[in-house]
Amino acid sequence: MKSSAAPTRLFVCTAQKSEVGKEVAKALKVELKKQGLKNLFSGGEKRKTRVQTCNCLDLCKHCKKGPGAALIMYPEGTVYGDVKPKDAADIVREHLGEGRVIKRLLIE
Repeated sequence: MKSSAAPTRLFVCTAQKSEVGKEVAKALKVELKKQGLKNLFSGGEKRKTRVQTCNCLDLCKHCKKGPGAALIMYPEGTVYGDVKPKDAADIVREHLGEGRVIKRLLIE
């Protein structure tokens, strides 16, 4: 019997005055269900994807002072900035579904 792999977590900053982080988190959750990617199979193991909000990712230039929210994918460590709710579909489809980093949102 194979064990489940550690979940993929998307930590979304909610420290903006505009509440865009909460809207991004909600949009990501909706897209995960809509696209059927809440549970992924990677290397024969089931892997859940969870969206979690947090207070600060110390990326204020791309978050609190920008037009969107910052988010970090764990455990891989990809960091996205200036993420808006409309970007959720691309993050779920391209990054989680196809394994491609979204360069226009990437913070290096």
